[in-house]
Amino acid sequence: MTRAKVAVLISGSGTNMAALLYAAKHPDCPYEIVLVASNNPDAEGLTLAQGEGIATFAHAHKGMDRTAHDAIMHAKILESGATHVALAGYMRIVSETFVEQWEGRMLNIHPSLLPKYQGLHTHQRALDAGDKVAGCSVHLVTAELDAGPILGQTEVAILPDDTAETLAARVLFAEHQLYSRTLAAFVSRDTDPEWLVAQVRERAMAQPEADEVSSHGMPCFGIIGGKKFAYVSVDHHGDGKTALLVKISGAEEQAMLIDSDEDRYYRPAYFGDGWIGIRLDLGDTDWDHIADWLAKSWRAVAPKKLTKLMDVAGEF
Repeated sequence: MTRAKVAVLISGSGTNMAALLYAAKHPDCPYEIVLVASNNPDAEGLTLAQGEGIATFAHAHKGMDRTAHDAIMHAKILESGATHVALAGYMRIVSETFVEQWEGRMLNIHPSLLPKYQGLHTHQRALDAGDKVAGCSVHLVTAELDAGPILGQTEVAILPDDTAETLAARVLFAEHQLYSRTLAAFVSRDTDPEWLVAQVRERAMAQPEADEVSSHGMPCFGIIGGKKFAYVSVDHHGDGKTALLVKISGAEEQAMLIDSDEDRYYRPAYFGDGWIGIRLDLGDTDWDHIADWLAKSWRAVAPKKLTKLMDVAGEF
């Protein structure tokens, strides 16, 4: 099993980081922690990570421009080989540039049932509102604070005599359980054939007059009553790959693509020089790029009446 490489950013004791780290020790865990980094050189969690043999890095942010500090952190994360970032008590709002660099690959855990109580003082706000339950959420990080897509939540009952401190202590237990499970499920998506096929289907069916059939045991997308423009190969003929097959101009383009990245691109068996295989299971698929490939392949087989309509629409 190829395990996703995760960098964890912390600012303090790092209890959520520790929960992620110890979950990663299980042989079936689909991720490993390759770096624990902090904006606080005195963060207690760094000592814990060092004791467990995890690489650590710290760089104080005081007196630094936010973007400049984020650039230092970004460079260190890349150096570690991490493919994902998990914020675990990282008490810094990251810059838009940093978010863009890790878009779709950076998670955060927040001590409320989002979208309720974004920001700070979540437990007291839940108590003041008279809520019956509090909880925690794991979400993707976007430029808007605590507003990214929610990946998982756990509810925690609010007891009659709760204070913000007692409630926080119980929510923290829930956080430790939720984060590792959610992170494991999230990084597994990148190599899960069912999820990968669903991502292709969403983008392929967005093309005009597209339909889906099964062909040679593969999901196949074409123009209604017309030619096929994409297939998804899932371990086809036992090759162990999950890949998108799309139309290209011919042997020259095929060779150029394979030379540019032989791990990602390949010549699909039985399809000839007019097709290229694009691996989807490498863990770093650029889905905007895949959407572009599907649109290009659709246009290669679409009748002129459809492409003319698209061209006219594009002028407005």
